[in-house]
Amino acid sequence: MDYLRRKIDKFLDEWFISKNKKPLIIKGARQIGKTKTVEEFAKRNNLSLVEINFVLNPEYRDIFDDGYKVDKILENISLKDPSLEFIPGKTLIFFDEIQKCVNAATSLKSFKLDGRFDVICSGSLMGLSYKEIESVSTGHKIDYTMYSMDFEEFLWALGYKEEQIEKVYECMKELTPLSDSQFNVLLERFHQYMVLGGMPEIVKLFVNQKNYSGTLALQKQIILDYEEDITKYAEGLDKTKILNVFRKIPVFLSQENKKFRISKVAHGARNREYVGVTDWLIDAGIVNVSYCLNDLALPLKGNYDPDNYRMYFMDTGLLVASLDEESSKDLRENKNFNTYKGGIYENIVADMLKKSGYDLYFFKNEDATQEVEFFVRDANNLIPIDVKATDGKMKSVKAFIEDEKISDINFGIKLAEKNVGFANNIYTFPYFLTFLLKRFLSEQK
Repeated sequence: MDYLRRKIDKFLDEWFISKNKKPLIIKGARQIGKTKTVEEFAKRNNLSLVEINFVLNPEYRDIFDDGYKVDKILENISLKDPSLEFIPGKTLIFFDEIQKCVNAATSLKSFKLDGRFDVICSGSLMGLSYKEIESVSTGHKIDYTMYSMDFEEFLWALGYKEEQIEKVYECMKELTPLSDSQFNVLLERFHQYMVLGGMPEIVKLFVNQKNYSGTLALQKQIILDYEEDITKYAEGLDKTKILNVFRKIPVFLSQENKKFRISKVAHGARNREYVGVTDWLIDAGIVNVSYCLNDLALPLKGNYDPDNYRMYFMDTGLLVASLDEESSKDLRENKNFNTYKGGIYENIVADMLKKSGYDLYFFKNEDATQEVEFFVRDANNLIPIDVKATDGKMKSVKAFIEDEKISDINFGIKLAEKNVGFANNIYTFPYFLTFLLKRFLSEQK
């Protein structure tokens, strides 16, 4: 298996045939499959691909030195490689690793106004000054944020067809329990996904050899690569502090109170000394952050405490790989996920919600008597999502539903290792159906 199907494939095909299309910037963390996806898109649509990687080919960084007229840029590219052909309407120009050449983004306005060639830019968000790119290309480009593979893409990689997934969704939509066979097989696949995560090279290795051999080493190397990038790209910030925060994420997720506290990152650490560190990790695309709501009411944005948050790995497989060797081995061989105090379950739900397009919020009152791991919304409702590593009670969610003062909460969702069900205004879904949750909520009457 050479290429793993991704959801961005459909987006790219629709972008390609759209009228008056603008150049595209694909954002995302490194090693999530951005480059391979663009190369496959060009191949699928029989396009001549002119691919310039500003990391591997730094000699191309000066192609914009004579200005941003398209013909001059193409002339400068051709001087370096006269074999390249630029065929109007049939050529895709792919500027990769643009964090090393912001001028590539500046050129997008010229390519848009010229209209002869399609242009896609991509790059790791590490070191990518997106505010600078935004200032020079506003109105002349489209953004697409890409993540590692979600659970549905993982199922595609294993050979599952859309019709099979649709049958599972029908059970969810009709609130009909899955058959024992459906439930057990999908739960096993989900456990595999929790261990592996969605980094394409890791998934491909697992699919091709049908076992975990070599996957942990590959995951650990990705983590080391991320740490190396932090030391390389974290300009203007203390790189040691960013590394300290990144490495402490598993520690906080292993605790009952998963709140991320700078004071616990290093001895004597103060919030003022770490200003910008969390934002850098978020902008780099390697963490997801969930903020504590101030009030249980809509809207969500603006209704949270920016200093009270929980931090998760953007890919749960990397979280598992970051644990000590004994814990990681136990999770792979024995599936003892709930021994980690629910941290892995919370991380995978945060991961799946983020990939579905949700921002992340939680609630915990001051005396810790009420707590819900996540909140989302539909058109009219604030919806609490309780993540249960074990089959515990839903006291907080039930209290919120029954509280007449909380008018925006009318039902809740329980995610657990339980089958589909509905009782007392609470939907119960197995964890592995989280990727279908947004669709389910949008189709409820």
